[in-house]
Amino acid sequence: MAESDAIELELDVALETAEEEGDVAFAERVFQRAVQMQRADLPPGTRRVYVSLVLTDDAGIAALNREFRRVDAPTDVLSFPQLEVAGRVTAVPDDAPLLLGDIVVSLQRVEAQAHEYGHARARELGFLLVHGLLHLLGYDHETSAEAATMQARQEAVLHALGLHRDGAT
Repeated sequence: MAESDAIELELDVALETAEEEGDVAFAERVFQRAVQMQRADLPPGTRRVYVSLVLTDDAGIAALNREFRRVDAPTDVLSFPQLEVAGRVTAVPDDAPLLLGDIVVSLQRVEAQAHEYGHARARELGFLLVHGLLHLLGYDHETSAEAATMQARQEAVLHALGLHRDGAT
C-alpha cells in the first residue's frame, strides 16, 4: 500500500487515570495498523477516521458498564460504535473524518489480565484496543462463527505489531 493510500487516524485520548509512559503513542500505533488492515470494512473512499479513547480505571469503567449495559461490575473494554452496522454506508464530507466511535479501557484490567494470562502488558493493552476497534467496525462474538472471525482478525493485527501471547513484544 502506498503511503498516500494510508487512512489517516485522528485519535482523541482522555486520561482518567495515571497511564503508563507511552500508552497514548502505543494506542495510536495499534489503531493505525488495525485501521489499515481493516480498511475493507470502511465505506469506499474513506481517507480519515476518528476514534475516541478513554483510558480509565476499574471504577470509571464500572460506572459506564452499569449505565450502558446494566452490569454492576468493572470490565476490560467497552465500545460505543457510531457507524451504521447494517450496510455500513455512511456519507462523510471529503474534509471530515469518519466517526468510528468511542473505546474505553480499564488500565487496571490490563495489568491484572496480563498477569493472569502470563503475557506482556503491551500484548494485553494491544488486544483490548484491537478488540474495541473491531466492535466499532461491526464485529461481534455472540456466536462461535462470529467469535472465530473476530479472533482471527485480532490475532492478525497483533502479530503484525509483534504482540504475541508468549510475552514477547
